[in-house]
Amino acid sequence: MKRKPDLLWVLVILFSLGVVTTGYTQSLWERDSARGVTVQSFD
Repeated sequence: MKRKPDLLWVLVILFSLGVVTTGYTQSLWERDSARGVTVQSFD
C-alpha cells in the first residue's frame, strides 16, 4: 500500500503538464488567428 501516494503524484504531475500544454497551444492558436493565418486543407 506504500505505492498509492506515488501513483497519485504521477497523476497530479501528468494532469498539470496537460493543463500547461493546453494553455500554451491555445495561446499559440490565438496568436496565429490574430495574425491572420489561414489553415488550408489539401483535398
